[in-house]
Amino acid sequence: MTEGTGLKIKLFGSAVLKKKSRPVKEVTPYHREMLKEMARLMYAQSGVGLAAPQVGINETMIVVDIGNNLYKLINPKIIKKEGSQALEEGCLSIPGVCIKVKRARKIKLKAQDEDAKPVYLEAQDLFACVLQHEIDHLQGKLIVDYASFFDKLKIRRKLEALQDKAKDEDLPESKTKSCQLQL
Repeated sequence: MTEGTGLKIKLFGSAVLKKKSRPVKEVTPYHREMLKEMARLMYAQSGVGLAAPQVGINETMIVVDIGNNLYKLINPKIIKKEGSQALEEGCLSIPGVCIKVKRARKIKLKAQDEDAKPVYLEAQDLFACVLQHEIDHLQGKLIVDYASFFDKLKIRRKLEALQDKAKDEDLPESKTKSCQLQL
């Protein structure tokens, strides 16, 4: 957990990362607070984007800031894609792993802001990449899903170690520590 937030990044292997997120039906104070905490955690981890599943919330919310503005988006949906680009991407849920991912170079999306007002965005280059990456999380898709067979072989050990760590995090605290008295 990062100081100041009750949220914690879920690691590769956590079931929530592979689930399709539910749309937010009604924006409530809870959603506004979660978006605020997600942004705080994203900044604390030096990230440029964070999706709700990455903190264990199975709802369609993302935060993104590539350095010029914080976007808190609810129910984001890409409505148009153009061109292509391939950038090396990392992920807060898969530390130490970088994958070259081919994505649209320009996108248009619609969403809601934290006050449930409609938002329409046009993005290109890095901003488009980050938005697509975070929206992928809402569909249960991770950067490793884009990796070639060869790349998956190269990162296999790192992924296995993250899965083991994620399993430990999913257990109640008493199960993750060794007992004082071993019988």
